[in-house]
Amino acid sequence: MQANAQTAQVDDLTLIALPTAVNCADLFVRFTLGEWRLRNMTAECSAVACALVEAAVESADPKTSRLITLRLRLSGDYLVVELEAARFIMPPTSSNVRTGELQLAGGIKLIWCEMQLPTGVNANAVPLPRREKRRSPAAEALGDEPDVDPELIQRILFGLGGSMGNGHQR
Repeated sequence: MQANAQTAQVDDLTLIALPTAVNCADLFVRFTLGEWRLRNMTAECSAVACALVEAAVESADPKTSRLITLRLRLSGDYLVVELEAARFIMPPTSSNVRTGELQLAGGIKLIWCEMQLPTGVNANAVPLPRREKRRSPAAEALGDEPDVDPELIQRILFGLGGSMGNGHQR
């Protein structure tokens, strides 16, 4: 792992070491890389992440913690896939993926795989995800939002706070 590069973005998902975790990992990678506008790396990243999760599921001990954490990080010139698990045997990876492992406290292993970002792209150049403000379908069915007087809301909140904070027991 690059020691001098700072993480620009990170997202993680905690899973239970069951066979369904592999599909969840694939969906997680697809969603996250879509948000980060790195769709061109989805196939390679998903293959790496799914292989790591599958290996964690296969080597999980039912008597110990079966939780695994899958993490995607953008750091420097790399997209890093990390996996934390109590037991783990590293699966084979492609030659263009740098890998490593680190023993953490509590018997947890951190496995990481670095994939080079496309030429001309680094972690700081990847835009942060933007969410549009959307109303729920139920709110849309009600039509326009009613006008709300902020002073009325303040008085209501003050009244609620005052009635609950004046020593009366319920």
